[in-house]
Amino acid sequence: MTEVAPVTVAEAERVQEALRRRVDLTIPLPGPPATVAGLDVSYEVGSDRVVAAAVLLDVATARVRRAEFAVGEVNFPYVPGLLAFREVPFLLAALEKLTVRPDVLVCDGYGVAHPRRFGLACHLGVLTGLPSLGVAKTPFTARFDPPEQARGAWSPLVDGGETVGRAVRTQTGVKPVFVSVGHRIGLAEATGLTLALAPRYRIPEPTRQADLLSRTVLRELPPAG
Repeated sequence: MTEVAPVTVAEAERVQEALRRRVDLTIPLPGPPATVAGLDVSYEVGSDRVVAAAVLLDVATARVRRAEFAVGEVNFPYVPGLLAFREVPFLLAALEKLTVRPDVLVCDGYGVAHPRRFGLACHLGVLTGLPSLGVAKTPFTARFDPPEQARGAWSPLVDGGETVGRAVRTQTGVKPVFVSVGHRIGLAEATGLTLALAPRYRIPEPTRQADLLSRTVLRELPPAG
């Protein structure tokens, strides 16, 4: 059994359960982060090829310091709740190319706002040991009441009677994003950092830049096969 590339769905579920026990949500950030890495993956239509991007940003300036990517072919099926096993190997490969270790990982996906309370941000946080959070575009299986319209407003994201994150309005009058903790960070910290990283757009700048990079690389690759 491997933490990164299990062969079967049953094996992946066992790995997920084992890793979930290692999530630590009792440790706050040691201080304001200086750098964050935004992570995202783009899929080529009609093939199994993916591009994973890791973009390192300065928190204070939102400027890109380094951008790396990894290309490969997924070998794990699409199964709701197990998406991380398709993406983690390539995201780790992209992260390893960064010359600076980020203070926090910002993932395009979920942390504990996940049916098994172990989404992509938890997975990457546990494997790297880095504080991590997920910022998703949809609530997945959770429910929420719409927050007020002003930037910074939020409402609880609830699944099975448990608060698993927040619906956060990053721009006034724009639909919210869905923030959840992954590893070694608190929900208030994750919310504040998400807002700090989204001064102009709905999506935080680290994952927005990672999305742009992965899509650009994918367009420039020769067709698969």
